[in-house]
Amino acid sequence: MASLFPAPLSDTCTLLDAGAGTGSLASAFLERCASGQLNAQNIRLSAFELDNSVHAQLHRSLSQHKNKTPLLFTIIGGDFIEAAVNTIQSGQQVFTHAILNPPYKKISSNSRHRLLLRQVGIETVNLYSAFVALTLLLMAPEGQVVAIIPRSFCNGSYYRPFRDFVLKHAAIRHIHLFASRRKAFKADAVLQENIIIRLERGRPQESVTVSTSTDDSFSDFASYEHPFDNIVFADDPNQFIHIPTSCEKNTIELSPAIRYSLADLGITVSTGPVVDFRLKKHLCAMPESGTAPLLYPGHFSRGGLEWPKVGSKKPNAIHRNLETEKWLYPNSFYCVVRRFSAKEERRRIVASVVEPTAFQDAPLLGFENHLNLFHENKQGLSATLAHGLCLFLNTTAFDESFRRFSGHTQVNATDLKIMKYPSRSMLIEMGKWAMAAGGTLTQMMIDEKLRELNS
Repeated sequence: MASLFPAPLSDTCTLLDAGAGTGSLASAFLERCASGQLNAQNIRLSAFELDNSVHAQLHRSLSQHKNKTPLLFTIIGGDFIEAAVNTIQSGQQVFTHAILNPPYKKISSNSRHRLLLRQVGIETVNLYSAFVALTLLLMAPEGQVVAIIPRSFCNGSYYRPFRDFVLKHAAIRHIHLFASRRKAFKADAVLQENIIIRLERGRPQESVTVSTSTDDSFSDFASYEHPFDNIVFADDPNQFIHIPTSCEKNTIELSPAIRYSLADLGITVSTGPVVDFRLKKHLCAMPESGTAPLLYPGHFSRGGLEWPKVGSKKPNAIHRNLETEKWLYPNSFYCVVRRFSAKEERRRIVASVVEPTAFQDAPLLGFENHLNLFHENKQGLSATLAHGLCLFLNTTAFDESFRRFSGHTQVNATDLKIMKYPSRSMLIEMGKWAMAAGGTLTQMMIDEKLRELNS
């Protein structure tokens, strides 16, 4: 992280480490100064750390640098958010550099922190994004911020205000992606990819350096330069932040035929409406008279659909009554995508087709909340359209394109809505081919079919 700061420094460097812990990040910055890679006549460091129990160790860590660099440091306890808001409201921009590993915790909508943040124009849902936003407001013009944070802010509606804030106040200069969700931070239960990002306060946006490594050994480090419109698409009102992992565009981005939204196609994607813990008294282990099939992700695999699933811990059916029928869909063809992928799973997008014949004469179906469901105005799709859509979603190109803006284990319906798709007629053609091939399709055959239709 310290290596991302450009040299030389100004004569006087004012450094912020918010959430300093035992001083690892600040020490790395100061070591780079001592080595001569960063030059500063004076360094003033403000190290914020809420946990008083580590202050003594933090003091020892920072004191080691006083005989190597022209350093004055202050360790500050208490609430960084409150202190930062007070400083910002006084009109001060006090730091030239900041290095951060902020805390990760949700902020409730009516909490004191949320109210404090709103006083300085920040609307966000997590402490990590709050720390970054506050830090930007504390920076002097052209101030440099380097932070290691989860990738979750790159997409989704909850972080839209934060993305807008960052892009308004700073230029993105460098993004480093840790591709592994478990190797870089072995001690933490990390459910998403993490990035290191360098931001420059108040500067015009130019190209962005994107580097990658599997983990913190950096043994497979690679770096590429990208124009900004490869990072944030000019026509994207949500301003999703894409992180391309090579300079090559994939099939979807290169194809003029893959340019339709789901709305253009008359297709809707929704989260499965059956929330099982809310309807627990209506669930049945196995189907019986007066029930509808209930589908979970566990009913689907690359081998197809297994329903009912004998011995499953999940129910296979739901009672039909006034309380449940409003959540059920007509028995028909649908395409479904699992909402959650396991850590380090090879594919993020896993799609399957629901075929009505699997449920005999059942008039209605239930889709549990961990599935995303493609439908037409709460009705089924045609057989060929369902199979064609499933085939396209299972291409390597679609999976790679999706990964450029999502590092979550979760696949949200909102994320699927912003993707581009082939025309309806092309999807139907793909569906006819898939149905004729039956269950003999390999990943290579699926990807080759997409390339053939694009040529």
